[in-house]
Amino acid sequence: MSMIDQIYARKLEEGHLRPDPAQQAVLPEFERIRAALAQPVKRGLFRKAPEAPKGLYLWGGVGRGKSMLMDLFVETVDVPARRVHFHAFMQEIHAAMHEARKTGVDDALAPVAASVAQSVRLLAFDEMQITDITDAMIVGRLFEALFAAGVVIVTTSNRVPDDLYKDGLNRQLFLPFIELIEDKMVVRELVSDTDYRQDRLSGGEVYFTPLGSTARAALDQVWDDLAGGPGEPLNLAVKGRTVTLPAFRNGVARARFFDLCGVPLGPADYLAVAEAVRVLILDDIPCLGRSNFNEAKRFVTLIDTLYEAGTRLVASAAAAPEMLYLEGDGAFEFERTASRLREMQSEDWWSDPS
Repeated sequence: MSMIDQIYARKLEEGHLRPDPAQQAVLPEFERIRAALAQPVKRGLFRKAPEAPKGLYLWGGVGRGKSMLMDLFVETVDVPARRVHFHAFMQEIHAAMHEARKTGVDDALAPVAASVAQSVRLLAFDEMQITDITDAMIVGRLFEALFAAGVVIVTTSNRVPDDLYKDGLNRQLFLPFIELIEDKMVVRELVSDTDYRQDRLSGGEVYFTPLGSTARAALDQVWDDLAGGPGEPLNLAVKGRTVTLPAFRNGVARARFFDLCGVPLGPADYLAVAEAVRVLILDDIPCLGRSNFNEAKRFVTLIDTLYEAGTRLVASAAAAPEMLYLEGDGAFEFERTASRLREMQSEDWWSDPS
């Protein structure tokens, strides 16, 4: 039994996992990479470094356990490795290229890619999705440089490679990247009938009121169930601004009402949030009215954006949706927002695969 098989079996015995043939079927791919990375690198003037193994592109529906399997895999490797959300990684690359340009280099990507390659042998990306043309135009050259340097890449995605950047601007320039993925990585689909993320909240409460320690503890439990560990801040660059989600992991983000509605954000910012996360846990929605009219307007825009994107929402609030906004300009219009908040609590909303 391989190391990853052993860890998976122990998780089953401890009750942390349920047997899933689809998950078990892809374990050998992770073990293949782990065993190759474990081979000693021979030293010497004429010793050639071992060829890097092919990486893994694991795709499938939301909540099937892709991120969980990748986490198990990263725990087993004994080489410099980094596990990071793909969107956050690309934001770092853009920021590093911006700094490199200040030095006057002709190709800002080259030193950035070299720096990444020097720091890791394994990159584990969570939720690869490419919707931004600036990402689309550099990701091919970036991955080509990393592969050439011997970096192994493992990634999860909700899309088959052919659907990456689908219908994007100048997509024909992006197609060589798809060919690169299929050449340098094994593409596997995780075909499971079970959405474990949905199962954890199936029939459960996702809107907690009133505010207080009980609601906060409930959201803490939801975070533990869905994110599966401590989160890290996720910084989203939007038209020269930075939108920060204080905690992010496995497609789940957590923020306070003030973080997203107490600062001057607009539709483009909320769209970036909706595109980056699958579930948003929002703490401390207050009662709304004349005293916080601007915050209320932003909250309406946020909910509209999450609703249109199909993003799942878990929240704590001072009152039920219909009682949040009782007076002041916009109270009548808020009825639509209250209706959407109700719909976003429904089992149908959470079971919809969109």
